[in-house]
Amino acid sequence: MTDLSNQTNLNCDEIILTDDERQPCEVWTRVMGYHRPVTSFNVGKKGEHYERKFFQECRAKLAA
Repeated sequence: MTDLSNQTNLNCDEIILTDDERQPCEVWTRVMGYHRPVTSFNVGKKGEHYERKFFQECRAKLAA
């Protein structure tokens, strides 16, 4: 078990990262039944990916 009694709380203001310390977030998407990183797409496929719209489907109302 981890003893957290001697841990100090950090304020968000105390954590500062420079651009050198950051790493890029890799976005993956499902293509033709398997997952691939978007960075490996060709120019046309990247364009199609960025044009996609996200939506939420509502439940269908049942006939009474």
